[in-house]
Order: sequence, then structure tokens, then C-alpha cells
Amino acid sequence: MRGTGGGQLQGKRIIVTGGAQGMGASSVRAFAREGATVVAMDLQAQQGTAAAERIAKETGGDVAFLAADVSDRAQVFDAVSEAAQRMGGLDVLVNVAGVQRAKPAEDLTEEDFDFLLNINLRGTFYTNQAAFVAMKPAGSGAIINFGSDSGMTAIRGLGGYSATKGGVHAWTRTVALEFAAHGVRVNTVVPAMKTPMTESGQADGRGNVYAKTPLGGALGDPDRDLAPVMVFLAGDGSRFITGQTISVNGGLGMVR
Repeated sequence: MRGTGGGQLQGKRIIVTGGAQGMGASSVRAFAREGATVVAMDLQAQQGTAAAERIAKETGGDVAFLAADVSDRAQVFDAVSEAAQRMGGLDVLVNVAGVQRAKPAEDLTEEDFDFLLNINLRGTFYTNQAAFVAMKPAGSGAIINFGSDSGMTAIRGLGGYSATKGGVHAWTRTVALEFAAHGVRVNTVVPAMKTPMTESGQADGRGNVYAKTPLGGALGDPDRDLAPVMVFLAGDGSRFITGQTISVNGGLGMVR
């Protein structure tokens, strides 16, 4: 099924991981408003289903939900295949799903590393691979990964997280080069947004890892500050952009 009504993304078929809340849900909402057909994915099935139903009602868009664990390769490939079949193809993948643990580097455990690597890095590998398989026959598509300022510069207490996000940045550049021959673009977004993850960090004493942004001091609002950029990167206006890091972070970290 395709989205109904007008909009910048009319007819686009989009998957968003981490779509149950925060930046993922905000992206799903923005895409639906712009006419796209969207399948949200998340490990939190009840929350994800409720979010998809709420967004569909708010926007009048075609929004569905599939439960999937991005750290499980088989689940990812099955879910992406099911979503692509439902929508009649796949034009855009947005991989928002991610986790964070803030600890001094010497205190990180094997379990901490596994948790961060499995979701942040393996999740990016698997979702990108599965999306490319779905996009390759059509010779076009866009993949948007989520990086972090901590993947480009040192932020105290985020050693494990920064290692995984640095990996996301490096992976994105490589697959952007490889996938370009098949018309598939891959870019990384670096956000500094107010989300449930950043709020929980402030609540448990990790607020000091989030420096004040030059533009207004506070973290951004996902709907107002991030969503328009996501719509642009998912649309045809960004057709000549690939392998890039796009920071939507109020100047918290300046890429170049």
C-alpha cells in the first residue's frame, strides 16, 4: 500500500527502526505527514504498536508496526522482507535504534560491550544489509544511519558508546561507496535531541555528558529540529548526497 494525499514523500516506502518513541517516532510521524507509507520497527512491541496506531490517527497516513530485535540478523532480514512485501518495495531505511551506557572506561564490563555492540553496531550492519537487498533490484534507495558526536570526538564517560558510534560512521562511509553503484545512498545523521534516553541520562546523573549547544543551550526538539532534515534526506531533494555526516546538533560538535 502507498501513502495517501499529497506531500514531499508521496509514494515513498519507508522503514524506521527504533520507531516506538523518541527520534524514531518523530521520524515516523514526519514521514506519514508527508505522504509516505511507513513501517515502524522496535523491540518494544506494545509501545511500538500503540505509537504506530496513534501516529496513523494523527496524520491519516499508512503506518504499521513490526516487532524486531535489530541485534538478531535473522529477525532483521525477515522483518525487512515482510515490510517490503507489504509496501510493495522499499525506498528508505532509517536506523534510529540505539542504546547508551555511560561509565568510566575502566568500569565497562563484557556485558556492557556486548549490549552496545549488538544494538548500535551489529544493528546497523544487519538493517543496512537487509535494506540493500530489498533496494538493489530497483536500483535506488536511501539509508539513513544514526551516529553521534561521541563517535567523532572525546566525551567523558562514553567510551563504549563512542566506540560503537565511531564504527557506525566508518561503516556508513564504506557502504555508501559500495552501494552507490546500485543507486543506493547512505548517510549518517548526528543528532543532539531531547529524547527518553537523554532524559534518563540526566535523571541518573549522566547529564554532564550532554554539553550545552551553542544554539540556545538546550538539546533540540525531534519534531521541530530533526524531522524536517529527515524528510529532506528521505526525499528526492537529497539524491546527490551520499557518504556524508549531517550534524543536527545545534553546533554541539562541528564536523568540518
